[in-house]
Amino acid sequence: MRHARPRAWLYLLPAAAVLVPLFGYPIYMLGLLSVFDYRQAQVSGGEPTSFVGFANYARLLGDERFWSVLGQTVVFAAALVAATLAVGAFLAVVLTRAGRVPGLLLSLAALAAWAAPAMTGSTVWMFLFDADLGLVNQVLGIEGYSWFYDKWVTFGVVGATVVWHSFPLVMLTLYAGIQAIPASVLEAASLDGASAWQSFWKVVVPVLRPLITIVVIQSIIWDFKIFTQIYVMTSGGGIAGQNTVLNVYAYQTAFGSSEYGLGSAIGVIMTLILLVVTLVYIRMLYRSGERL
Repeated sequence: MRHARPRAWLYLLPAAAVLVPLFGYPIYMLGLLSVFDYRQAQVSGGEPTSFVGFANYARLLGDERFWSVLGQTVVFAAALVAATLAVGAFLAVVLTRAGRVPGLLLSLAALAAWAAPAMTGSTVWMFLFDADLGLVNQVLGIEGYSWFYDKWVTFGVVGATVVWHSFPLVMLTLYAGIQAIPASVLEAASLDGASAWQSFWKVVVPVLRPLITIVVIQSIIWDFKIFTQIYVMTSGGGIAGQNTVLNVYAYQTAFGSSEYGLGSAIGVIMTLILLVVTLVYIRMLYRSGERL
């Protein structure tokens, strides 16, 4: 048993040899730029780069706009995680009760949504909700209604797009977990007088808790750093930046305002937040492995 742990770490060395340089160097450069006043003048070599220490971080922490965008990002990500889990869990249950052909069609539709590039999916959803030619307005009998004018309606449409991209992983993961539950366990619950709803909450959910924890933390990581859907569907953050999230804010600061040091500081803060979530994810994964 004592020799098993060192041997297990040796198996990770090939992957570490590739991943550490691949991710380590960009993170190092991100942190390095964040402590310098690095702008377009420094990029073009016109002025020397000046070290500012933690001034960029102090500027961010004292900026109301940063805190507003951070709070908006957290709320939006939390809503996406809840919606993705609800849709994925519901369709996983539907998949267990569907016939062979309907189940196959549902699986293929989910895989198609999962495989679609974020840029392509965002463009398709924008066309569906177009004010003049969109299918949604035509079906609802609405003429000229803009789904991308109001802040919360826009977040709703973008959120639906993100959930459409994300639910297949949750659905397939929970479906596999449900299929692994012995039929005798559910039969015993039924014989004890439990309804289908009680069996789901008292038997299925506790068994699937490790898997649910994993997909939730994965969804938090993905949804917190959302960029493509927001940037494409709101043309860079919506009217007056009302739909800006943290990743878009970092992009606009770095490349729109040419404040690369400040944009890098935003990236470092995002990385630290996601690192904490990732550590929680790894811990939960380890614990679920012990239970399984």
